[in-house]
Amino acid sequence: MPELPEVHTTVTGLRKVLVGLSMKSVWSDMWSTATLGKNTIKDKTYFPYFKKYALNQKVKDVRRRAKYILIDLENSFTIIIHMKMTGHLMYGVYKQNKKANGKEWAWVPIDDNEALLDPYNRHIHVVFTLSNDRHLAFCDSRKFGSITILKTSTIDSDRLAHLGPEPLEETFKEINFIERLQRFPNRPIKQTLMDQTVIAGIGNIYSDEMLHLSHIQPTRVTKSLKTVEKKLLFKAMKKVLGRGIDFGGDSMSDYRNIEGKRGKFQEKHLVYLRTNQKCKTKNCRGIIKKEKVGGRSAHYCPICQK
Repeated sequence: MPELPEVHTTVTGLRKVLVGLSMKSVWSDMWSTATLGKNTIKDKTYFPYFKKYALNQKVKDVRRRAKYILIDLENSFTIIIHMKMTGHLMYGVYKQNKKANGKEWAWVPIDDNEALLDPYNRHIHVVFTLSNDRHLAFCDSRKFGSITILKTSTIDSDRLAHLGPEPLEETFKEINFIERLQRFPNRPIKQTLMDQTVIAGIGNIYSDEMLHLSHIQPTRVTKSLKTVEKKLLFKAMKKVLGRGIDFGGDSMSDYRNIEGKRGKFQEKHLVYLRTNQKCKTKNCRGIIKKEKVGGRSAHYCPICQK
């Protein structure tokens, strides 16, 4: 699932191309009867409402909250996009082609950006036609993503009310971090870090990496951490998330930026998905292990992470 650095990278790209434009039309084949009444465009009965408030309105800003992309419109509504496990947004020029069976339609890029032809970019399920005649395409191979619209003034108390603080905000200090960790003292620390009500935006990849950098095993219960370890973890969190942004996110799986290009953070992994490989810590002879923690896979070195 795209985490804070991937969503940040996407938002930075979208802000450069969307602000000042409007959406002339929107196409989707994300329909699912399981989403009836849940106010997402997967619900066909909600789609007309979405179009009523989303179309023909200039984009004022694009911003991020946790793993959500927020597109603020001039009519004081905000489009809220969550990319979930396999989603990403791309900007380009597309056309609709019939598939071989003649019954379905596929969107394909027609500009000179070869990156959009990446096989991971072919699962287009939502397309916004923009006022500059280019397109914003939502690619999501598993169709788990979510797109909805709400009044801008209500989103913090409605859809986003459950979220914890932003880890990279300057106002989020070490003391705040330590206080947040104490909310679930008996949980494994990895599970605590990934809880969006505790701290927003951290997921499987970056929790593994920051725990390794601070030499803490992901299986340890939160209350077992010493103050010095919590301080090391706070610094590691800032560093790892910052590096994730610097390298354009992690594309070990489906994630691509708005140009359809891969990020490079997967080339910098210390432990994530490195099971049975040698630990990269200097003078450590450990071998990376994988273990289930709170239903998720955790990767760590049993030697240098205590």
